[in-house]
Amino acid sequence: MFFEGTMEEMRKPHNKHHHGASNIPILLQHCCLFLFIFTIFTSTQAFDYGDALSKSLLYFEAQRSGRIPYNQRVTWRDHSGLTDGLEQGVDLVGGYYDAGDHVKFGLPMAFTVTMLSWGAIEYWHEIEDGGEIEHTMEAIKWGTDYFIKAHTSPNVLWAEVGDGETDHYCWQRAEDMTTSRQAFKIDEKNPGSDLAGETAAAMAAASIVFKKTNPHYSHLLLHHAQQLFEFGDKHRGKYDGSVGVVKSYYASVSGYMDELLWAAMWLYKATDNEEYFEYLISKAHSFGGIGWSISEFSWDVKYAAIQVIASKFLNEEKHKKHGDILEQYRSKAEFYICSCLNKNNGSNVERTPAGLLYVRQWNNMQYVSNAAFLLTVYSDFLQSTNQKLKCDEGIVDHEEILTFAKSQVDYILGSNPMNMSYLVGYGHNYPKRVHHRGASIVSFKENKGFIGCTQGYDNWYGSHAPNPNVLVGALVGGPDWQDKFEDQRHNYMQTEACTYNTAPLVAVFAKLLHIENQKLLHDCNSLLVASF
Repeated sequence: MFFEGTMEEMRKPHNKHHHGASNIPILLQHCCLFLFIFTIFTSTQAFDYGDALSKSLLYFEAQRSGRIPYNQRVTWRDHSGLTDGLEQGVDLVGGYYDAGDHVKFGLPMAFTVTMLSWGAIEYWHEIEDGGEIEHTMEAIKWGTDYFIKAHTSPNVLWAEVGDGETDHYCWQRAEDMTTSRQAFKIDEKNPGSDLAGETAAAMAAASIVFKKTNPHYSHLLLHHAQQLFEFGDKHRGKYDGSVGVVKSYYASVSGYMDELLWAAMWLYKATDNEEYFEYLISKAHSFGGIGWSISEFSWDVKYAAIQVIASKFLNEEKHKKHGDILEQYRSKAEFYICSCLNKNNGSNVERTPAGLLYVRQWNNMQYVSNAAFLLTVYSDFLQSTNQKLKCDEGIVDHEEILTFAKSQVDYILGSNPMNMSYLVGYGHNYPKRVHHRGASIVSFKENKGFIGCTQGYDNWYGSHAPNPNVLVGALVGGPDWQDKFEDQRHNYMQTEACTYNTAPLVAVFAKLLHIENQKLLHDCNSLLVASF
């Protein structure tokens, strides 16, 4: 089956970096500095992936809800949502606002944390060499600390705080919020297997991240993940059937089967418990793991990512007995990769005239950043196993896949017809009127005077002036199908950013920075050898 065009159009849908200096011998550093400066001034389009990496992590600090810590680097934000959960008698303070409003939506928040964690697992050393591993772990833990609070008993998970209807009626800073902070939950009578599954995946993946540095916390996350998976699997149902207020924002169009497979996969990776692997194999057909050929990967639909990870299991001896099922997973993974590369026979992801992957009108960049991540991971898999990809339109090697992933990242950073960086704060030309309440209104730190619900619409929303606060590291929705972009606050399809847009890019920026540094080292060595 080819799964395309059936996802509903929906709303949701600086820290100094290091150019790998720690890995460059002292004797080479002057030479490397010269080469770096030479490259910057002679290249027509050189991108500073280290700067992009550092800035991408600042965005998660801007999206924090709850009590802002002493080491907060985004200084225009302050405490907010300090009574979240109070009406329901639970502590739901913390977590992330998903985008430009102040609702805490559980599903996209969990997906954001899963992607940050997967990136850290896959590219730990690259992020560490980029000087950003601590900030990456902080971004993950801000989410998982909240999930621990939200999972109040084995079969209860708080799904959302606030609701879109009342929240969107107001345009005010999070610090001034007067909107409803009602909380909504899933439980045995009101199931939500998709939300439970994604939250389990996030906590299981994060448990791997913290396993060495904070084993007690890692064990706690894993305990919650196992309970949530059991809850979601035993009490099946879509969460938007139980939490109706979410339907207009994060409806679970793909259902819950992909999230249950996704959770089982991450629990297997975290525990090495064969029961989770058997789940992935036994449910492969009935849950669509080897049935769906998917051309997108997003907060709603996880099949392509499941298929990519399952492909990597093929190379492990202990999984040979399930080789036939894993081969089918791999076939579907390759469908996704080939569709991104425009090498399937008729079933490819569309592109803009300038070559950007284009899935749909609303917040298209989320699909681009997720694709760049999956392509990068699969490229590394092929390289490490000395394999090539067979598409309908020919054989592809790992370098071609990575080159295309890089082209998508470079488009994001400014290699596009608008000469616009869609990563806010990167470069000189980036969106100045991001659709974001807090960024568009004078900082609470500068003016503590209360700004009422509609006051923001009167004084700030319609202003043509740039936002007073730069939402550094945010990846906005991006251009239309013709590469056009209108930098206006009301143009939320293009100018709103979301946490899950930026999350996959953290690891990709680190990977590209690592490649640049390795190339620099190679050139330095060659220059020194030539000089002798």
